[in-house]
Amino acid sequence: MSKNEDKPAVVPEVDDDEPDEWDKRIFSTGCAVEQDKMNDCYFTKKDWRQCKGEMEAFRECWKRKGNDQRTQTKDA
Repeated sequence: MSKNEDKPAVVPEVDDDEPDEWDKRIFSTGCAVEQDKMNDCYFTKKDWRQCKGEMEAFRECWKRKGNDQRTQTKDA
């Protein structure tokens, strides 16, 4: 076995800081901060019922930025 075969293959590091299509859509709503807080809450608590404040803040931002009309959102 040669010395090169003993070394594991080098995997290039992926730069995950670049916004993908999903990130671009969220940023275009104007509510990315509220969406991050809502997701962080769920990640921490694992229960949407404990994130009502964050969900309401996102919902209010969504309406305030006019996303209801842009996306044809319907209240349930």
